[in-house]
Amino acid sequence: MSAEPALATSLFADRLAEAVERKRSQLLVGLDPRPDMLPVELVGDAQVDRASAADGCARFCRGIVDSVAPHVVGVKPQLAFFEALGADGLRALEDVCAYARAAGLLVLADAKRGDIGSTARAYAAAFLEPRAGEPPLADAMTVNPYFGRDSLEPFLAACRREGAGLFCVVKSSNEGGADVQDLKLSDGRPLWHNVASLVNELGQELTGTRGLSNVGAVVGATHPRAVGEARRLMPQAVLLLPGVGAQGATPADLARAFTSGPASALVSASRSVLYAFRSSGEDWRTAAAAEAARLRREVWAVSGW
Repeated sequence: MSAEPALATSLFADRLAEAVERKRSQLLVGLDPRPDMLPVELVGDAQVDRASAADGCARFCRGIVDSVAPHVVGVKPQLAFFEALGADGLRALEDVCAYARAAGLLVLADAKRGDIGSTARAYAAAFLEPRAGEPPLADAMTVNPYFGRDSLEPFLAACRREGAGLFCVVKSSNEGGADVQDLKLSDGRPLWHNVASLVNELGQELTGTRGLSNVGAVVGATHPRAVGEARRLMPQAVLLLPGVGAQGATPADLARAFTSGPASALVSASRSVLYAFRSSGEDWRTAAAAEAARLRREVWAVSGW
């Protein structure tokens, strides 16, 4: 039997902690480009063909990266918006990820992939492993742990080899998530508590020098009580907290998420930053930068560090 591969020397959790402390920011901006919501100057033929739409979306995302880079530690491209544009959209995704990396930002692919066997291995290779001499597409990705432990192993193997990060969906921000995640187990706990315990267990071997694990958890900021419970159940996990802004959550709801350190939680905002120009009337780059700067200040203050 072959020996277990050594843990990668540069862990995502350590890279993240360094970026958070250097930039005094726990903010991620989600990249959810929609051709029908692009600024007028980028619309062009976006409504005519997918190639033009993908080009407009890529230009928009690059402009957002330039605008928010001083205020955030990373970006979170939502793959569905790129996949909707076919092969052109996937090329745009690769371009945007490389551009964000060149700007010194971490890239978290919001893919929510989950499967077993060779399919899970293919997903891990697609997002977390080097590609023909080029770096991986992303530093970290979101995965769906509800397929069970064996579905996560290929992603965990990539974490060991490449120092990549995982964010397992534990308690999602949407109301309907309760249909499954809040079901009561025989001992009275909600199902998502059991998933949180699994995430905590799997993350033990992938803990970096800052005491944080490469295996994190997605917990909706729209559920403040669940955020506190998740921190208790997963003390070493980085919590990814979507739902601030357009979904109604505020930074003030999230203080309990940061008790394991300044980098122990990341707040993700997408539409409220990307499309701030639609309500402010400012240039889209200026509006995005202003909203990102505001959220950065509020989240840092709430975190207490």
